[in-house]
Order: sequence, then C-alpha cells, then structure tokens
Amino acid sequence: MNWRGRGGIKGPSPVRPPRGRRSGVVAALLAASATFSLFLIAGLAWGWSVYYAPGPSARQGDETVVTLPSGSGVSAIAARLKSAGVIRSSDMFKAAATLTGADRRLRAGEYLVPDKASLRAVLRLLTDGKVVRHYVTIPEGWSSAQAVDILMKQAVLTGAVDQVPDEGTLWPETYEVSRGETRMSVIARMKSAHDDNLARLWAARSPNTVVDTPEEAVILASVVEKETGLAAERPRVAAVFSNRLRIGMRLESDPTIVYGITKGRPLGRGIRQSELRTDTGYNTYLIDGLPPTPIANPGREALAAVLNPPRSEDLFFVADGTGGHAFAATYDQHLQNVARWREIERRKAGLPPGVTPPAAPGTLGPGQAPEAAPPGQTPAGQAPAPTGNAVITMQSQ
Repeated sequence: MNWRGRGGIKGPSPVRPPRGRRSGVVAALLAASATFSLFLIAGLAWGWSVYYAPGPSARQGDETVVTLPSGSGVSAIAARLKSAGVIRSSDMFKAAATLTGADRRLRAGEYLVPDKASLRAVLRLLTDGKVVRHYVTIPEGWSSAQAVDILMKQAVLTGAVDQVPDEGTLWPETYEVSRGETRMSVIARMKSAHDDNLARLWAARSPNTVVDTPEEAVILASVVEKETGLAAERPRVAAVFSNRLRIGMRLESDPTIVYGITKGRPLGRGIRQSELRTDTGYNTYLIDGLPPTPIANPGREALAAVLNPPRSEDLFFVADGTGGHAFAATYDQHLQNVARWREIERRKAGLPPGVTPPAAPGTLGPGQAPEAAPPGQTPAGQAPAPTGNAVITMQSQ
C-alpha cells in the first residue's frame, strides 16, 4: 500500500490525451464552427437578398390583383400569391412571414400588388391591410330597376339578378362590396338596411303623420323624393301632400304618371296629353289617395319628412326658377306663383312679353300645361296637367 500523507488513499491519476491530440480536436471544432458560420452568413445574405430583391413582373399591366379570402392561413396565402405570380417561392414567403412575425398580422381582402414588388413589400402590403375598396351607390329616389342596372355595371360583382326587387324595398346608400361578391347578396344587404331603418323611423313617427302603416310611409315618401332634389324642401313637400290627403285632394304628381308608363325608368321626354288622361293605376291626377306601390326607393330624409311633417297650410307648389319651388296655401296665391314661373320661362326662351314658349307637338314640356283651373274645375276636354320635370304645378280638384 502506498500511503500519501493524511489525505488518505489516493486513486490512480486520470489519463490525459497527448497534447498533440488535444490540439487536433480543438482545431477541428474551430474549423467546423468557422465553416458553419460561413454557411450561416452566406444563407443569411442570400435570404436577405431574396427578401429585398425585386419580385416577378406583373403578367399584365403594372399591377396584379390578388384576393385573400377571410380565414386563409399562411400556406394558403403563399399558394395564392405564388399562383398569381407575385412571389417566386411559397416556402420563402412562409419563412419570411414567420421570421418577421408577419404571419400573425396578415389581413384578408383584395390587394393590388405592384409590378416587381419585393417579398418585403408584399408582406408589408398584406400586414398594413391596404386593401382595394369597391363601393356601389344607390341614389335616393332611384327605382329598383335602376338599382339593378347599377349593380349589373359593377364588374367586381358576380351572378345575375333573378328578379327586380319590389319597389321601395331597397335602402339608398353607399355600400362597400368585395370582388366576387354576388349581386343578389348585395341586394339582400340593401333590403336588410331598408327594413332596419324603416323600423327605427316608424317607431319615431309623429301623431301628425297621415300614413297608417310603414308601407304607406314608403309610398308617400317615394313621391316626395321624386318631387324635389333639395333636401331642405322635402319636409315642406311632405306637408303639402299630407294636407291634400287629409282633405281628400288628389296628389297630382307628375312622377306617378311617369312611373305608370315606364315602371321606374326615365321617360326621356315630356308627358303627352294622352298620357295625362291615361289611368295606369299610378296616375294621381286620376286616382284618389296614394299610388298602389312606391314609385322609387326613398331615403331617410324623405321618410322622416312624411313621418314627421311640419305644420303647414300649403296645398300647392310650383318651380321658382332657382331650382326650388314656391309654395302656396290658396289657389289664388298659386296662380300668382305660376304666372311668375311662366314669365321666367318666357325670358329664358327670349320671347317678347305675353308670348308663352310653345310646347313640342304632342308633348308637354316645362311650363306648357293648360291654364290652371279654379278649384273644382278643369279646362274643357283636358285633364289637369302638371308643368315641369316633376310636379311643378298641381291643379286643385
């Protein structure tokens, strides 16, 4: 036994590799690390260059339209971009999206990808959500047939319209639509908006309104809407029609004559004498009360005016030469307003005093109606006739 001091028995000394062998292992490790670093640097440099390098050229024009559906994952998005030709590699897109954290911020929608956009630019476009927005506007007072015409002209929409919606069931508004959305789905949104808004307006109606149902409100509002293009005049026009309905006077509205002829499309000319005497079921110079259906799709202001008409004694109105109308409570006042309007027309036509601008053969243009009759009478052999593009003069019954 070999005693080595108080520390007790010592074991055998560890075996150490020769100094030359240790140096070789360290050198190998250093070489491998250097090689890996070089490959890593080269890979990063290559990836960096791909990330910033110009992308593919657009197949047509200077931009490429790409639509990313809602709920698409990174792989589906990458495949769609690759198919559209805006990226070269779906794997590189997914890797770049993951490394930059963009994969958690990609947004659905339609995008216009510029020609030769880099991978970085594409990712930024998709994460910023700079989508292309499309809008469809249905103006107040347009018919359902005209609304369908508008939708059919929108190239981003798809599908046919099986049937023109019932008049007065669409809400005039500007709607955002998506590429590929069907026209019938847009119509469904318009109908839903109409129902929701009408319900709210009906709930806030005044006791002074003359309509008994929401459907009657839409009919009367559609006539008001077609009578004036000035929003400030809608309440006053609504008051005139409300007053007439209360005392049993006919509405005598030109747009109802036109609707009975065209069912919602522009007439494109003046109203003929024969059409003034034709009972289409809509001609309010010949029928009592409201037309059987709306004659357009009224907007919020027209409906609100009908449901909350201001107090007024007005029963007549005529164009005043400024784009608006002159209102009157009595027939004599109305005749004075008519005379002023005809003088304005005479001056516009450059005719001498006392000469009325002639009407085109067989038609009634602005200011060409027969002379107004006193209450309870009409010119012999003639129906009471309006003057103007909508109701410009209304004759008393």
